[in-house]
Amino acid sequence: VQLQASGGGLVQAGGSLRLSCAASGRKFNSGYVAWFRQAPGREREFVTAIKWSGHTYYADSVKDRFTISRDNAKNTVYLQMGGLQVEDTAIYYCAAGLHLIQSSIRNTGSYDYWGQGTLVTVSS
Repeated sequence: VQLQASGGGLVQAGGSLRLSCAASGRKFNSGYVAWFRQAPGREREFVTAIKWSGHTYYADSVKDRFTISRDNAKNTVYLQMGGLQVEDTAIYYCAAGLHLIQSSIRNTGSYDYWGQGTLVTVSS
């Protein structure tokens, strides 16, 4: 599986962006696809995940501002980000895990495949 993340850019605080994670080599028909982010000097942290069944999970810091969704026909997962804050500035990575369990979705080590990351910069 290869994951290609895109859609990052520079946006003002309060603005919106949509990130895309396109997969090739395998359909997203099992496991989870997640977004993580890593700000300078900080560890990579969980943002959100979507299960193959459609269930979604969010970090408290982004709940009610970010929405994860997917297009099965395009084998692509999206992250719609709204109400962006300076603190959301980071490199955003998508990841896919085929066999992980729900209790481990927030752990980076649970995922088998990673995209290259896309930079989101939020200015004040």
